[in-house]
Amino acid sequence: MEIQFDIEFKESAPKYMQIIKSLLQAISKGKLKRGDKIPSINQLSEEYLLSRDTVEKAYKHLIKDGVLISVRGKGYFINRVDIENTVRILLVFNKISNYKKQIYNAFVENMGRNVNVDLHIHHSNINIFKNLIKNSLGEYNYYVIMPHFYEKAEEAIEVLKMIPPEKLVLLDKDIDLNSKKHSSVFQNFEKDIVAALNEATDLLKVYKKLILIFPTIIPYPKEIIKGFRIFCIQHQFEHEIIYDFHENSLVQKNAAYVVIEENDLVNLIKKCREQQLAIGKDIGIISYNETPLKEILLDGITTISTDHEQMGRTAAELINEGRQAIVKNPFTLIRRKSL
Repeated sequence: MEIQFDIEFKESAPKYMQIIKSLLQAISKGKLKRGDKIPSINQLSEEYLLSRDTVEKAYKHLIKDGVLISVRGKGYFINRVDIENTVRILLVFNKISNYKKQIYNAFVENMGRNVNVDLHIHHSNINIFKNLIKNSLGEYNYYVIMPHFYEKAEEAIEVLKMIPPEKLVLLDKDIDLNSKKHSSVFQNFEKDIVAALNEATDLLKVYKKLILIFPTIIPYPKEIIKGFRIFCIQHQFEHEIIYDFHENSLVQKNAAYVVIEENDLVNLIKKCREQQLAIGKDIGIISYNETPLKEILLDGITTISTDHEQMGRTAAELINEGRQAIVKNPFTLIRRKSL
């Protein structure tokens, strides 16, 4: 006897994913047992007014996972009932830092129960990344990846294309995968710094010069440099880019510093004390990436930052809702006494 199962379609999720979810729920509730016959592709598409391709896509996924079996001339049957409801997610960061931990914690918390998140770090090394993805294909329901690669970027794109786009969520940076419909929650590094510094123009105008301290030991997106220059040219600020800031560097009085790396921030503060320069008066400081420590350090460090917790929450929401989207993450200026 052919068994029917209920599907309540929601506009927010791909229909083929909802077919899969409904069938797995029917199995977990005991409504479908091993050997039960389910509707054919044509029957299901006619009953729910779906395209045949949508139903076929769902059935192919279920066959690949061993849940269904196709018997030629007879139809589709339940092959496995030992279904694990756990969603398996491969989460791949380029590095570990305080703000990456914020993303991770928000993501895991908002994914809820019955989720297994495996965290790996690729260190912007294409060989590590390639091996990780090749060895994990087909093992996870979703792949959530920070695609920060400063060398062999084209090779990294080819690796990303190995992942089914409906299972791929890019974090922090979006990449054009040639019309592959993946999801992403991203920063626009060039436009974000321009917009954030525009919000601080009234504070920056009291300084004679703007200086960006851009690290070379730890790679960061070069779009930040471009955005900084665009802002300075638009507002006719004298400006300079310093690549790293060390113990022998001198702080320039009446300048405002935009600092990306926290080690450079520490060295800058030390040198200000040595040179007896008052932060927020003799020099200004804007630090990249908000952390709880910057809220209290020196009675408050001004920051420009994406909302890392929101990035993690949004990525979790896309997966939980079965929704594909390209989402620009919020980026804001937080005014404090250092500027």
